[in-house]
Amino acid sequence: MHRLDRGDVWKGKARSLQLQLRDRFRVAVDRHWRRRHAIIPHAQGYFSSTFQRWLTRFRDFRRDSLPSSSSFYRKRVSKDFVSEEESTLLRMMQAVAVPVVGNVCHVFMNGLNRVQVYGLEKLHDALLHRPKGKPLLTVSNHVASMDDPLVIASLLPPNVLLDAKNVRWTLCATDRCFKNPVTSAFFRSVKVLPVSRGDGIYQKGMDIAISKLNHGGWVHLFPEGSRSRDGGKTMGSSKRGVGRLVLDGDSMPIVVPFVHTGMQDIMPIGANFPRIGKMVTVLIGDPIDFNDILDVEKVSDVPRKELYDAVASRIGDQLQKLKVQVDTLAMEQEMQFQAHSSHGFVRASGILQQVDWESFGMGNFMPADDYDSKQREETIISPNTSVPQPQQSHRDQRRGVGFSNRMRGYMDQMELMSFAARGIFMTNETKNSSGRSREIGPLKAWKQYLEANLLRPWNYAQY
Repeated sequence: MHRLDRGDVWKGKARSLQLQLRDRFRVAVDRHWRRRHAIIPHAQGYFSSTFQRWLTRFRDFRRDSLPSSSSFYRKRVSKDFVSEEESTLLRMMQAVAVPVVGNVCHVFMNGLNRVQVYGLEKLHDALLHRPKGKPLLTVSNHVASMDDPLVIASLLPPNVLLDAKNVRWTLCATDRCFKNPVTSAFFRSVKVLPVSRGDGIYQKGMDIAISKLNHGGWVHLFPEGSRSRDGGKTMGSSKRGVGRLVLDGDSMPIVVPFVHTGMQDIMPIGANFPRIGKMVTVLIGDPIDFNDILDVEKVSDVPRKELYDAVASRIGDQLQKLKVQVDTLAMEQEMQFQAHSSHGFVRASGILQQVDWESFGMGNFMPADDYDSKQREETIISPNTSVPQPQQSHRDQRRGVGFSNRMRGYMDQMELMSFAARGIFMTNETKNSSGRSREIGPLKAWKQYLEANLLRPWNYAQY
């Protein structure tokens, strides 16, 4: 009995396995699968030819059925497009988060800052009195990172903010608002939709926004696509995506534009937290009409790209007009505020001049300019009088001028009381028992004054 070669045994097993695979799965195993030419169209073998046939069919399907990325078309979105996205848990989170965040922003803007709105009834009429099922699209300039929700919340009454269904949907880039699961969950709970930069106007985020409009919802959009690079001084051109939101829905939405200024002071470039005590001016324009563009679409075969550009251009022109008007209004308000502040300072100075400073041991602290004007008035009124008028020394006049100048920096009430308390004793330092000087605080100064002038006679009366 001859000795069998071990290599021949393994070859026989491999051949039997190959035959079993062919008989069971009807697939011929290519012996030359390692070779590069096995996957080219002209290669022999059942597997290679089948793979290439299906690959060719897929390419033909994409070429014939789907438009390329450089072409534009009307992509309709069904109303049940986002039915799987709207879970019960997400709706519960929105019902809680939207009223809380909205009312906090409303109090912050109208309580810790000042908001002056022109044409607010236009937005309220479009939001609260539009026909049932009519979509609403608002567009505005983008100045700071917190334009939404701060500006949006300042325009709505608190009772509207309590119902999450009445509040807007908005779009945000995935690289800013959806970086991790925590931020994604938060922004989804406040009705923010993700969009990817560079994916075009036919991406899923835009389809979801159109679906919200098809359900009669409210979508807010920044047509510029990104924030202003110069702090809101200029506005960029409107992007083509806003044209798709207007034209590709089931019905034409009500498009309400508004422009604001002042958010660059609340959230300057590079700031991490908003500031308080600022002024924001908002101007709401009339709804924009696009019926002529719809008529052109119906009667002629105009490329879809031109229709999108026409809508975006009209929205951009309207926002530019509102931008010029709101800048003028903000400048007028600033001038009125400065005049009011100056008038308040004059009134405060007049009140301080009427105070009997001598009773506090401070002498006469009337400013030199006012004193000279008063002396001139008295000289004009009674030029022949022989009674000499009491005149202030040059040193007192200089001290009065210094007091007036210092008072301009201490208009705050607590600072004014602190300065007056220090002025009672005519010095900021006293000597303690060890001979070293120390500063007297305002509360201690008032305490010493009350003990020296008011409590001491009361104590004597008790004895």
